[in-house]
Amino acid sequence: MAKNKKPIRRVVLKLSGESLGGEKSSGVDGEALRLISLELKMAWKEGNQIAVVVGGGNIWRGGRGQGKELDRVISDQMGMLATLINALALQDALEQAGVPTRVLSAVEVAKVAEPYIRRRAIRHLEKGRLVVFAGGTGNPFFSTDTAAALRASEIEADIVLKATQVDGVYSADPHKFPKAKRFETLTLLDALRRQLGVMDSSALALCLENKIPIRVFQMTVPGSVRQAIAGKPVGTLITP
Repeated sequence: MAKNKKPIRRVVLKLSGESLGGEKSSGVDGEALRLISLELKMAWKEGNQIAVVVGGGNIWRGGRGQGKELDRVISDQMGMLATLINALALQDALEQAGVPTRVLSAVEVAKVAEPYIRRRAIRHLEKGRLVVFAGGTGNPFFSTDTAAALRASEIEADIVLKATQVDGVYSADPHKFPKAKRFETLTLLDALRRQLGVMDSSALALCLENKIPIRVFQMTVPGSVRQAIAGKPVGTLITP
Protein backbone atom coordinates (compact mmCIF):
# COMPACT_ATOMS: atom_id res chain seq x y z
CA MET A 1 0.00 0.00 0.00
CA ALA A 2 1.35 3.42 -0.96
CA LYS A 3 2.13 5.78 1.86
CA ASN A 4 0.00 8.91 2.20
CA LYS A 5 1.82 11.85 0.69
CA LYS A 6 2.39 14.95 2.77
CA PRO A 7 -0.28 17.49 1.77
CA ILE A 8 0.99 20.45 -0.22
CA ARG A 9 0.52 23.70 1.65
CA ARG A 10 -0.05 26.99 -0.12
CA VAL A 11 1.13 29.87 2.04
CA VAL A 12 1.61 33.62 1.83
CA LEU A 13 4.60 34.93 3.78
CA LYS A 14 4.64 38.62 4.68
CA LEU A 15 8.22 39.93 4.84
CA SER A 16 8.89 43.44 6.08
CA GLY A 17 11.28 45.65 4.19
CA GLU A 18 13.30 45.96 7.39
CA SER A 19 14.03 42.21 7.35
CA LEU A 20 15.70 42.66 3.96
CA GLY A 21 17.72 45.57 5.33
CA GLY A 22 19.43 43.38 7.94
CA GLU A 23 21.76 45.37 10.16
CA LYS A 24 21.62 48.40 7.89
CA SER A 25 19.45 51.37 8.79
CA SER A 26 18.24 51.54 5.19
CA GLY A 27 18.67 49.85 1.84
CA VAL A 28 19.08 46.13 1.09
CA ASP A 29 21.61 43.93 2.89
CA GLY A 30 23.17 41.13 0.83
CA GLU A 31 23.74 38.82 3.80
CA ALA A 32 20.16 39.25 5.02
CA LEU A 33 18.91 38.43 1.52
CA ARG A 34 21.09 35.32 1.38
CA LEU A 35 19.87 34.00 4.73
CA ILE A 36 16.21 34.66 3.89
CA SER A 37 16.56 32.97 0.49
CA LEU A 38 18.11 29.88 2.11
CA GLU A 39 15.26 29.73 4.64
CA LEU A 40 12.73 29.93 1.82
CA LYS A 41 14.62 27.34 -0.21
CA MET A 42 14.39 24.80 2.62
CA ALA A 43 10.62 25.20 2.80
CA TRP A 44 10.23 25.27 -1.00
CA LYS A 45 12.21 22.04 -1.46
CA GLU A 46 9.60 20.22 0.63
CA GLY A 47 7.04 20.86 -2.10
CA ASN A 48 5.19 23.76 -0.50
CA GLN A 49 3.63 26.44 -2.69
CA ILE A 50 5.08 29.69 -1.38
CA ALA A 51 4.16 33.27 -2.19
CA VAL A 52 5.91 36.21 -0.55
CA VAL A 53 4.58 39.74 -0.06
CA VAL A 54 7.40 42.22 0.57
CA GLY A 55 7.23 45.55 2.32
CA GLY A 56 9.29 48.62 1.47
CA GLY A 57 10.09 50.23 4.81
CA ASN A 58 13.84 49.80 4.43
CA ILE A 59 13.74 52.05 1.35
CA TRP A 60 10.75 54.29 1.90
CA ARG A 61 9.64 55.05 5.45
CA GLY A 62 7.13 57.69 4.40
CA GLY A 63 7.15 61.46 4.43
CA ARG A 64 4.26 61.95 6.84
CA GLY A 65 4.70 63.20 10.38
CA GLN A 66 8.12 64.71 9.72
CA GLY A 67 7.20 68.37 9.47
CA LYS A 68 7.13 68.54 5.66
CA GLU A 69 4.44 66.09 4.79
CA LEU A 70 4.04 64.61 1.35
CA ASP A 71 0.66 64.02 -0.19
CA ARG A 72 -0.65 60.69 1.14
CA VAL A 73 -1.32 59.24 -2.31
CA ILE A 74 2.14 60.20 -3.61
CA SER A 75 3.75 58.84 -0.46
CA ASP A 76 1.96 55.49 -0.81
CA GLN A 77 2.86 55.26 -4.49
CA MET A 78 6.52 55.76 -3.61
CA GLY A 79 6.16 52.97 -1.05
CA MET A 80 4.74 50.65 -3.71
CA LEU A 81 7.78 51.26 -5.90
CA ALA A 82 10.04 50.53 -2.92
CA THR A 83 8.41 47.09 -2.57
CA LEU A 84 9.24 46.41 -6.22
CA ILE A 85 12.95 47.11 -5.59
CA ASN A 86 12.88 44.67 -2.66
CA ALA A 87 11.02 42.06 -4.70
CA LEU A 88 13.63 42.16 -7.46
CA ALA A 89 16.45 41.88 -4.91
CA LEU A 90 14.76 38.88 -3.29
CA GLN A 91 14.15 37.27 -6.68
CA ASP A 92 17.84 37.52 -7.55
CA ALA A 93 18.90 36.02 -4.21
CA LEU A 94 16.41 33.16 -4.55
CA GLU A 95 17.46 32.31 -8.09
CA GLN A 96 21.13 32.36 -7.07
CA ALA A 97 20.10 29.79 -4.46
CA GLY A 98 18.46 27.67 -7.18
CA VAL A 99 14.81 28.54 -6.56
CA PRO A 100 12.75 29.40 -9.70
CA THR A 101 10.98 32.66 -8.96
CA ARG A 102 8.49 35.04 -10.52
CA VAL A 103 7.76 38.62 -9.47
CA LEU A 104 4.15 39.75 -9.98
CA SER A 105 3.47 43.43 -9.44
CA ALA A 106 0.20 45.19 -8.72
CA VAL A 107 1.81 48.30 -10.22
CA GLU A 108 2.39 47.80 -13.96
CA VAL A 109 6.10 47.80 -14.79
CA ALA A 110 6.17 45.45 -17.75
CA LYS A 111 9.92 45.59 -18.36
CA VAL A 112 10.88 44.34 -14.90
CA ALA A 113 7.96 42.27 -13.56
CA GLU A 114 4.83 40.47 -14.67
CA PRO A 115 1.50 42.14 -13.91
CA TYR A 116 -0.43 40.56 -11.05
CA ILE A 117 -3.11 38.27 -12.46
CA ARG A 118 -4.73 35.83 -10.05
CA ARG A 119 -4.80 32.84 -12.41
CA ARG A 120 -1.21 33.44 -13.47
CA ALA A 121 -0.06 33.55 -9.85
CA ILE A 122 -1.79 30.25 -9.09
CA ARG A 123 -0.34 28.65 -12.22
CA HIS A 124 3.20 29.69 -11.26
CA LEU A 125 2.70 28.13 -7.82
CA GLU A 126 1.36 24.92 -9.33
CA LYS A 127 4.42 24.75 -11.57
CA GLY A 128 6.69 24.86 -8.53
CA ARG A 129 7.79 28.49 -8.77
CA LEU A 130 8.09 30.73 -5.75
CA VAL A 131 6.03 33.87 -6.35
CA VAL A 132 6.95 37.30 -5.00
CA PHE A 133 4.12 39.84 -4.91
CA ALA A 134 5.21 43.47 -5.28
CA GLY A 135 3.38 46.79 -5.38
CA GLY A 136 1.14 46.15 -2.38
CA THR A 137 -2.50 46.13 -3.45
CA GLY A 138 -1.73 48.62 -6.22
CA ASN A 139 -3.79 51.26 -4.41
CA PRO A 140 -2.92 53.97 -1.87
CA PHE A 141 -4.25 53.84 1.71
CA PHE A 142 -3.60 50.08 2.03
CA SER A 143 -0.61 48.51 3.76
CA THR A 144 1.41 45.51 2.61
CA ASP A 145 -0.18 43.62 5.52
CA THR A 146 -3.52 44.12 3.79
CA ALA A 147 -1.90 43.10 0.50
CA ALA A 148 -0.79 39.82 2.11
CA ALA A 149 -4.29 39.12 3.40
CA LEU A 150 -5.81 40.04 0.03
CA ARG A 151 -3.45 37.85 -2.00
CA ALA A 152 -3.94 34.96 0.43
CA SER A 153 -7.70 35.27 -0.02
CA GLU A 154 -7.42 35.44 -3.81
CA ILE A 155 -5.11 32.45 -4.27
CA GLU A 156 -6.89 30.44 -1.54
CA ALA A 157 -3.84 30.10 0.68
CA ASP A 158 -3.96 27.83 3.72
CA ILE A 159 -2.33 30.39 6.02
CA VAL A 160 -0.68 33.80 6.20
CA LEU A 161 2.76 33.82 7.83
CA LYS A 162 3.92 37.11 9.35
CA ALA A 163 7.69 37.24 9.91
CA THR A 164 8.70 39.68 12.65
CA GLN A 165 11.60 40.61 14.90
CA VAL A 166 9.97 39.00 17.96
CA ASP A 167 8.84 35.44 18.67
CA GLY A 168 5.10 35.98 18.46
CA VAL A 169 2.34 38.31 19.59
CA TYR A 170 2.63 40.02 22.98
CA SER A 171 0.17 41.93 25.13
CA ALA A 172 2.53 44.94 24.82
CA ASP A 173 5.84 45.77 23.16
CA PRO A 174 8.27 43.28 24.79
CA HIS A 175 11.20 45.61 24.15
CA LYS A 176 9.57 48.31 26.28
CA PHE A 177 7.68 46.07 28.70
CA PRO A 178 9.74 43.00 29.70
CA LYS A 179 6.77 41.51 31.61
CA ALA A 180 4.49 41.56 28.56
CA LYS A 181 2.64 38.28 28.03
CA ARG A 182 3.27 36.23 24.89
CA PHE A 183 0.22 34.53 23.40
CA GLU A 184 0.50 31.02 22.00
CA THR A 185 -2.91 31.30 20.35
CA LEU A 186 -5.41 34.07 19.69
CA THR A 187 -8.53 34.44 17.62
CA LEU A 188 -8.70 36.96 14.81
CA LEU A 189 -11.59 38.62 16.63
CA ASP A 190 -9.45 38.98 19.77
CA ALA A 191 -6.60 40.47 17.74
CA LEU A 192 -9.02 43.00 16.24
CA ARG A 193 -10.61 43.92 19.56
CA ARG A 194 -7.35 44.23 21.51
CA GLN A 195 -5.57 46.21 18.77
CA LEU A 196 -2.33 44.37 19.48
CA GLY A 197 -0.58 45.76 16.41
CA VAL A 198 -0.12 42.34 14.79
CA MET A 199 -1.44 43.53 11.43
CA ASP A 200 -3.70 46.41 10.54
CA SER A 201 -7.44 46.02 10.99
CA SER A 202 -8.14 45.68 7.24
CA ALA A 203 -5.80 42.69 7.00
CA LEU A 204 -7.26 41.02 10.08
CA ALA A 205 -10.83 41.61 8.86
CA LEU A 206 -10.02 40.07 5.46
CA CYS A 207 -8.54 36.97 7.09
CA LEU A 208 -11.53 36.73 9.43
CA GLU A 209 -14.01 36.99 6.57
CA ASN A 210 -12.19 34.33 4.52
CA LYS A 211 -11.30 32.08 7.48
CA ILE A 212 -7.53 32.28 6.93
CA PRO A 213 -5.33 31.75 10.01
CA ILE A 214 -2.21 33.83 10.65
CA ARG A 215 0.99 32.65 12.28
CA VAL A 216 3.32 35.31 13.65
CA PHE A 217 6.89 34.15 14.26
CA GLN A 218 10.50 35.30 14.50
CA MET A 219 12.21 35.24 11.12
CA THR A 220 15.78 35.30 12.45
CA VAL A 221 15.53 31.84 14.09
CA PRO A 222 17.07 29.24 11.70
CA GLY A 223 14.45 26.89 10.24
CA SER A 224 11.56 29.02 11.45
CA VAL A 225 9.95 29.44 8.01
CA ARG A 226 9.93 25.69 7.36
CA GLN A 227 8.54 25.01 10.83
CA ALA A 228 5.83 27.66 10.43
CA ILE A 229 4.75 26.24 7.08
CA ALA A 230 4.73 22.71 8.51
CA GLY A 231 2.35 23.84 11.25
CA LYS A 232 4.84 23.50 14.09
CA PRO A 233 4.05 25.51 17.23
CA VAL A 234 6.38 28.44 16.58
CA GLY A 235 5.37 31.98 17.51
CA THR A 236 1.66 32.75 17.86
CA LEU A 237 -1.20 31.19 15.89
CA ILE A 238 -4.16 33.49 15.26
CA THR A 239 -7.18 31.41 14.28
CA PRO A 240 -10.46 32.25 12.56
